[in-house]
Amino acid sequence: MSLRINDVAPDFTVDSTAGKLNFHEWIGNQYAILFSHPKDFTPVCTTEFSAVAQLASEFEKRNTKVIGVSVDSVEEHLKWKKDIEATAGAPANFPIIDDRSLEVAKLYNMLPAEAFLPDGRTPAHTATVRTVFIIGPDKKIRLTISYPMAVGRNFAEILRALDAIQITDGAPIATPANWQLGQDVIVGLALTDEAAKEKFGVLDIKLPYLRFAKAPTSK
Repeated sequence: MSLRINDVAPDFTVDSTAGKLNFHEWIGNQYAILFSHPKDFTPVCTTEFSAVAQLASEFEKRNTKVIGVSVDSVEEHLKWKKDIEATAGAPANFPIIDDRSLEVAKLYNMLPAEAFLPDGRTPAHTATVRTVFIIGPDKKIRLTISYPMAVGRNFAEILRALDAIQITDGAPIATPANWQLGQDVIVGLALTDEAAKEKFGVLDIKLPYLRFAKAPTSK
């Protein structure tokens, strides 16, 4: 059965470049983003992890931890990190999980449960392991995006989605198409006009069911 939005993210204990870690304990009270990759030393994935390294301060500002998954060993990950850092011009301080056993790939439904991958496997064998998960402090999955092998991930979109998740978390609002941080938000239909005005101030009512308000600066 596939993982769905608001499912609790499966917990696991694994080896990583930061040592042995338990996923839920590692998340703690923060948001987390899990990036999965089909193999180390692959060109698209190297550019993606380089982008993650360059955005370290942006994730930190958003109280968000990042962690990678790749189906190779810790030793290979540590060698790969040197290439990532050389490409990024920034340290790759986030952990990368050793998923040679495919435990995480299978827990997160990135491979069929009966998958058998031979020694000497190539990225083609694990092509489905190309997914992003955003997970909340409550350990629930808030977003998933899966990519094909030839399409590099858009990290501006991942940050935008993270901002939208965080600003709407527990609030009676939603974000419209192409929303960016600082732009107006949509008021939830559970609020009457009067209640919405009391909570958010002036409303921009486009339609009876489409009402905009200034984004809250804090919840």
